[in-house]
Amino acid sequence: MPKMKTNSGAKKRFALTGTGKIKRKHAFKSHILTKKTKKQKRNLTHTGLVANVDVNNVKKMLCMK
Repeated sequence: MPKMKTNSGAKKRFALTGTGKIKRKHAFKSHILTKKTKKQKRNLTHTGLVANVDVNNVKKMLCMK
């Protein structure tokens, strides 16, 4: 059986934490920032965690499952 290939887009977008959770960045922070409030932009700067519903799909893309 051939080797599993990691999804290239997923490996650029997600990172593992020390405890095994998956970090992600927020969307809507790349352009058209003039109409967004300072608070909105500041909160989008911080990283978040992948929701429990999506963890299995992301792990499959990263060949961790």
